[in-house]
Amino acid sequence: MSADKDLISVQQARDLVEAAHRAQAEIARFDQAKIDRICEAMARAVLRESPRVAALAVEETGYGIAEDKQEKNRFAAEDVWSYFKSLRTVGVVSETRDVVEIASPRGVVAGIIPSTNPTSTAIFKILIAIKSRNSIVMSPHPSAARCINETAKVMRDAGVKEGLPADAIGCMTTATIEGTEALMKHRQTAVILATGGIGLVRAAYSSGKPAFGVGPGNVPVLIERTADVPKAVQDILTGKCFDNGTICASEQAIVVDAPIEMAVREQFKAQGAHFLNQTEADQLAKIVATPQRSLNPMIVGKSVEVIAQKAGLTVPPGTRCLMVDVGGVGRDFPLSMEKLSPILAFYVEDGIERGAARCNEVLHYGGMGHTAGVHTRSREAAISYGAEMPASRICVNTPTTHGAIGFSTALPPSMTLGCGSWGGNVTSDNVSPLHLMDIKRVAFETRAVASKRPAVAARPVAIPAAQPVTRAASVASNAGAAAPKVSREEIAAIVDRFLANRQPEAAPPLAPPPTVEAPRVEYQRPAAANGETRSASNGNKAADFVSEDDVRRAMQKGEKIYVGPKTIITPSARDIGEPAEVFAKI
Repeated sequence: MSADKDLISVQQARDLVEAAHRAQAEIARFDQAKIDRICEAMARAVLRESPRVAALAVEETGYGIAEDKQEKNRFAAEDVWSYFKSLRTVGVVSETRDVVEIASPRGVVAGIIPSTNPTSTAIFKILIAIKSRNSIVMSPHPSAARCINETAKVMRDAGVKEGLPADAIGCMTTATIEGTEALMKHRQTAVILATGGIGLVRAAYSSGKPAFGVGPGNVPVLIERTADVPKAVQDILTGKCFDNGTICASEQAIVVDAPIEMAVREQFKAQGAHFLNQTEADQLAKIVATPQRSLNPMIVGKSVEVIAQKAGLTVPPGTRCLMVDVGGVGRDFPLSMEKLSPILAFYVEDGIERGAARCNEVLHYGGMGHTAGVHTRSREAAISYGAEMPASRICVNTPTTHGAIGFSTALPPSMTLGCGSWGGNVTSDNVSPLHLMDIKRVAFETRAVASKRPAVAARPVAIPAAQPVTRAASVASNAGAAAPKVSREEIAAIVDRFLANRQPEAAPPLAPPPTVEAPRVEYQRPAAANGETRSASNGNKAADFVSEDDVRRAMQKGEKIYVGPKTIITPSARDIGEPAEVFAKI
């Protein structure tokens, strides 16, 4: 039966990719307005269905909290779309005098969707794929196939009503390892977005395709001695307990600066955390880690009550999080790994240097390149800490769960977080539609290149007039008469006579190539601020060429750009400049 399932999965992957490839050829011809209408319709539709698919995800996987999954769905459908809706993804996306950038879609995106954040990740990947004029085929985690397919259906149906080809969004219903590999390695798959375990991410990178894989996040957080302790603890518990810790950016280990240890402990207790003694910690470790020292999936995304019951522990009613003093980091300390549940390791170190060193150690044990956090009142301390962390995101004075994905920080909102070369990933960015486009750059010469043999103007070549065709020749040709033969000796004689009569021409003297300097737009402050038309008699010079960058600089300086009948203004510059009344006519 397993072999049959694998065959079905492989064939399904092939069929979906081929259909998506045909659909993408159609999407590639859509203009920006149509793409945006489709994405807007899909975002609104899945936002309406967010509570239903969130509940379906919890029911199917057993992970997390329905209300929190609903919020993640809302974030993906609303915040992500609002952030990227004005992004240009069709045609010319950026233009200066010297370089014009033109966007091209990549093709079929293979989206690997995890069980921990199934519906929100599906929403996110569908939106950024279609926004950048790609199609997408998703391979859902087998334990979340139903809720992911339902999410895809909601978005597909809404998109189709706005003109999206139905095959542009595909989702496997039978997902196996073999089927997922077939999806990633298919010749018409252009790029892979892989979210999942380290094994799956490595498979994506070894598929031979461009891949954006994201690794695990064993997130350490330093509470530095100047921190606002009540807020720091509040933020940590907010992040750790959100959806029972299923987001990879959630806090995993707390490192406390020694002078404030007791204040931090008291705040954790006051805000609903419960510290275990050593015997209880050993009991907990046995159910958190497998004998191979990997995370036990049976505790992922579970509540404190369920975990305590599995470990045979008694905890106070209303406990939000289990806290464990851990003596080190590594295989001998199972609770120092990423736990994806409301459990926190607790360390105490004296000073920011030793605290940062401990955080670095935690990251090296399974979270390289992902996220770290720090709570401090010192901006300099935060930057110093960040410089030491092998992490792509350092969240300051905020829950790392929310800060890393761009919910509570100015980072680009994303449900796919790159871990850079530290984590074996191709990017350290929060992945966005920008990563799913190829950008062509039309680059004009800005500096002449000297040559030892400058170009010489070509001499005009005289083209001999066609010889008139006599009636006799025409009759002979029509009668099939053979053309007269010309011997090699006669051809040689003709060439010799031509060369003998040709007079040599004197070559013009060679001049050094002129220095070419790209003209620049000059900005001049107007004599009056009433926007009146300027005449040439005022001494203002009309610009030859105006780009989007020229307009933005003028707006920042509060200046006008003088233009005349011969001024070339790019469409993007005109779109920005005219509403802002930047242009003054001469």
